Order: sequence, then C-alpha cells, then structure tokens
Amino acid sequence: MSDYDRNAGAHWGTSVGQAGAQQIDQGLRAYMLGVYNYMTLGLGVTGLVAYGAHMMSVVNTGAAGRMVLTPFGQTLYQSPLKWVVMLAPLAFIFIFSFRIDRMSAASARNMFLGFAAVMGLSLSTVLLYFTGASVTRAFFITAAAFGGLSLYGYTTRRDLSAFGSFLVMGLIGLVIASLVNVFVQSSMFQFGLSILTVLIFAGLTAWDTQAIKEMYYASDDHETATKKSINGALMLYLDFVNIFQAILSLTGSRNE
Repeated sequence: MSDYDRNAGAHWGTSVGQAGAQQIDQGLRAYMLGVYNYMTLGLGVTGLVAYGAHMMSVVNTGAAGRMVLTPFGQTLYQSPLKWVVMLAPLAFIFIFSFRIDRMSAASARNMFLGFAAVMGLSLSTVLLYFTGASVTRAFFITAAAFGGLSLYGYTTRRDLSAFGSFLVMGLIGLVIASLVNVFVQSSMFQFGLSILTVLIFAGLTAWDTQAIKEMYYASDDHETATKKSINGALMLYLDFVNIFQAILSLTGSRNE
C-alpha cells in the first residue's frame, strides 16, 4: 500500500528532481482533475440510483400529498434487506481499502461505481423523510462548502498533516457517539452530532485534498496514477456525503 501512503513527501521530492517544474504542474493538474472527475461521476451515480429507488418505492395517494410505500419500497425499507442496504457500503469500503493495491485500474473503477450505486440505495431514505427542496438546498450548500475547503487544501502551503491525528480521533469519537444515540434516540444529541460531523469532515476535506495532492508522483505509470485518482475520489466522496447528510439533518424540512 506504499503507493497510497498519505505521507508521500519522498515521492514528491523525487518527482521534482526527475522532471521540470512545468511538466510536474501539468501532470499534477491532470491527476487532480481525474480525482474530481471520478468523484463527480460517483456522486452522479449515487444521485440517480437514490432517485430511481425512491420513485420505485413510493406512490403519492393524493390525500394531502401522503406517500405510501410500494411492495418494492416495503422490501427495501421494512424487510431484513434494509440491513443489507445499510451495511453494504461499509463492506465495499473495507474491500476497496484492503485490495486496491492488487486490483487493476478497471476493477478499482468498477468497484468504486458499484459502491456509489449501493450508497445511492442507502441514501434514498433521505427522500422519504425530507422534502425535495431541502435535499436540493443541502446539496448546493455542501457543494459550495466542499469546493472552498478542497481548494484551500490544494493551495495552502501549510502542512495539514499535524491536524490529521486529531481529526481521526474526532471521527472515531463521532462513530461511537452515533452508535450510542441509536439507543438513546435524543434529538438534541443528534443535533450536536450533526454539527460535529460538519466540523470534522470539513477538516478532513482539506486534509484529504492535501494528502491526495501529495500522492502524485510524476513517474507513475497510467495504471498506478488511475488507481490513485480513484482512491482519492473515494476519500473526497465520503467527505462530501457525510457533510451533506449532516447539513440536511440540520437544515432539512421533513415530509409530513
């Protein structure tokens, strides 16, 4: 997994010695463009699958705009299959993390898109609970915030790696607190968790962007560079989705 080491400073220094600064700059831009293109493609797949699953899962009865689950929706959201849908994205992430160094670039790309599709099924529930206007508003707020944070991570000369351990510790604490709230079911606790989620993943967005930038190595072959782009896209995709869910929880209007 050395190709995916966040601390790739030695690679960066070596690449400067092997190619001219202009060539490095052009190669880095192309590499980062690949990262953002794959991330955007993944988000597009997630959005289409989420919308399609929602359309197949509910019907509008016309009685005060009330939505009723179809047989497909009952199977997806009320049967034991819902646990598979909820946990499948996590399984994809574990497989992706442990096997990407042994995958071909094409396999990594297909697994990333498969993950994005499964994530779409999981996220389709937000369309059950929140209005379409709320979801759209949260998406654009997230896109604007994410863009600014990622741009900062890309352009800053400040080394953000020192913040990494604190962010990871905060993320672990956030996961534990979220599990506790599954049993506590406190709305105020959830409100606080949503705020912490935005703050932690805001920091992770800048940190991950800088780490992805430092993964670049001018002498990488096309296969390795593509896998690095896909790996970076997954990192930023997860940051985006978590910020989106937290903002939607904080600002969203629920369906009645």
